[in-house]
Amino acid sequence: MINSNPAGSQPRNFSKYRVLSGSALKTIALVTMIIDHVGLYLLSKASFADVPLFSIGSISVTVYWICRKIGRIAFPVYVFLLSEGFIHTHDKIKYGRNLLLFALISEIPWNLVHSGKILLPSSQNVFFTLFLGFLALYFCELYREQGNIKHLACLIVVFAVSYFLKADYGIRGVGFILLVHLLRNIKPAQALIGSSIFTNNAPAVFISFILINLYNGKRGYITSKAGKYIFYALYPLHILVLWYIRKKLWGW
Repeated sequence: MINSNPAGSQPRNFSKYRVLSGSALKTIALVTMIIDHVGLYLLSKASFADVPLFSIGSISVTVYWICRKIGRIAFPVYVFLLSEGFIHTHDKIKYGRNLLLFALISEIPWNLVHSGKILLPSSQNVFFTLFLGFLALYFCELYREQGNIKHLACLIVVFAVSYFLKADYGIRGVGFILLVHLLRNIKPAQALIGSSIFTNNAPAVFISFILINLYNGKRGYITSKAGKYIFYALYPLHILVLWYIRKKLWGW
């Protein structure tokens, strides 16, 4: 008898569980990121946020701890969306330009919330990580298509820049972006290897990959260009708001 469901393949009815559109994933990533940043930028100095609620083994669970762990879900989902955007965009140059533009726009709120100053050359926001990840995907694709060694050299330069630029998640972040993209058709390996890159937050990262596997391939409710750019703009905007609230509440 012929096996209609060979080992390693997904059940035919698995598609009914794919209930998350790209817009839903964007919303999940945005909400979990904001929760993370509320913990990091607002609650890190609040005494009540460090009061233990309960314990899991040797871990004391606090409000701050919960916020930060929930926040670890965001980055892998954003990385997946970057990979999907890279595959489906009709203009890769414009796509990369937009990432760089919002990286530059986000730098002032990022600097303010980390140092209270407009300039902070020692650290850059996650949009720079996503932009460098985009460049890594771009040069990797060119190398695979053309086999030109200069594209491989450019890929190495991107990793070097990510190391010295010290953008959020650093060189691991760019490597993670490349890994998620290259393993996009091998979901178990993508989840296991991807989770191992962030071992301290492996459970949250694994949850990210569960959500990613519920993606149905549809755009969802965010259909306009304005909606797309609003989601981009919410990154620097929410950081600026959190910095302002913190400054008013605690003066720093």
